[in-house]
Amino acid sequence: MKTKTKVSITGYAGYIPKLRLPTSEIAQIWKGGGSGPNKAKSVANFDEDITTMAVEAARHAIIMANNPDIGAVFVGSESKPYAVKPTSTIVAQALGIHKTLAADFEFACKAGTEAMQVITGLIGSGMINNGIALGVDTAQGRPGDSLEYTASRGAAAFVLSSENNHGLAYVEASTSFVSDTGDFWRRQGESYPRHLSRFTGDPAYFFHVESSVRTLLEEINAKPTDFTYVVFHQPNPKFPLEVAKRLGFTKEQLEVGLLNPEIGNPYSASSPLGLIATLDVAKPGDKILLASFGSGAGSDAFSIIVEDNILNKRKNIVPLRQQIDDNLEINYSTYAKLRGILNK
Repeated sequence: MKTKTKVSITGYAGYIPKLRLPTSEIAQIWKGGGSGPNKAKSVANFDEDITTMAVEAARHAIIMANNPDIGAVFVGSESKPYAVKPTSTIVAQALGIHKTLAADFEFACKAGTEAMQVITGLIGSGMINNGIALGVDTAQGRPGDSLEYTASRGAAAFVLSSENNHGLAYVEASTSFVSDTGDFWRRQGESYPRHLSRFTGDPAYFFHVESSVRTLLEEINAKPTDFTYVVFHQPNPKFPLEVAKRLGFTKEQLEVGLLNPEIGNPYSASSPLGLIATLDVAKPGDKILLASFGSGAGSDAFSIIVEDNILNKRKNIVPLRQQIDDNLEINYSTYAKLRGILNK
């Protein structure tokens, strides 16, 4: 899918909470020792939720984009603070934006990229000139479940704009692939999601990511070696490496945006944060492939081409990796208190 007119990324920003829970703490409680698949995961403090994280990321992205008029505020998340009340309107209010479209998106871990796709389409059609897409989550994992090792917190924001001279990169094309696959779900009123482990890999993650990426490569007549970097959804450290190998990408193309070992899986923010870490180091002319995955199931794939203006845009930002390095480790009892586990 290509837009008739060029759609650019004019601003981006990520937010990762400072608190970190080492996975050795989780293993000590439930298994008596060892560690999880990742080293640590980010944890929201008592005064942080998806709304505060979204506002923080959005403000910085809009500043990078030179404060354009925003025609759409779309928030992708599966951990909204209200079951019936949009998060997008709260974010828009905090940003001082009122004459705008506002909506919440939900598709497990790919809600952030579907928000990006819809805004790209709105801009490409001429309905709006600028919009902001957010992927943000405070992921849930039942205590003692394998998900608890990786379920983390974070936010990613992208300002997308019609063709102008302020773009740092542009969306060459995107594709999607979906099916009804029951690998992961959470019913209304349940505190924690459930999952069918045997469906998580090949029938779900690998099948959908491979399908969306292969479709994209075919549509733009490209091959893996045409890309400088590749970013995949990161439910754990192993899956992105495996799908990269299956598709013909190298570890070197992947490792810049591979954040799961340090922060876990912030669901809707997972692959978008990987894209931000990649944009933090990318050079003009670099080509980036982004592929998300959402249980239930589906995958969005993007081809993004970096432009000259990225060098000026990055001058006053704090790189995402610096946020990751600036952390404070907590123990499991503090984590349980912050997450309200003892009350459930």
